[in-house]
Amino acid sequence: MKDLAKKTAPATPVTVERTHDWPVYLPDVDIIERNETFELYADVPGVDPNSITVNFEQGVLTIRAGRPSAAPNTDVIYSEFEPGEYERSFTVSDQIDAAKIAAQYRNGVLVLTLPKVEAAKPRKIEVKVS
Repeated sequence: MKDLAKKTAPATPVTVERTHDWPVYLPDVDIIERNETFELYADVPGVDPNSITVNFEQGVLTIRAGRPSAAPNTDVIYSEFEPGEYERSFTVSDQIDAAKIAAQYRNGVLVLTLPKVEAAKPRKIEVKVS
């Protein structure tokens, strides 16, 4: 499924106007193909699990997650993490059964399971001997 592979940058840069001023991070991902599914692993450390959203619309799968600022009433001595958002989108082919996409978050990693449609799954062809 090559649609999940990294895309070449478009000839004309695409800009997005944001309605907020905090940073947006591009999470690192690994995509693994199995016989029945594709699995997408996205690193989103430090996010509030309740802030994670996964949307599928018009063939585009988008993940978003918010990383909160330091807890209120605390004195941060040193910090390299800024509050912000993770966001990344992927074009998904019709080889995926979009109604069965599942998501799980554990230990800073968002795991998406994208089941293949029956026609895209490998199958064994019987050889008839005449």
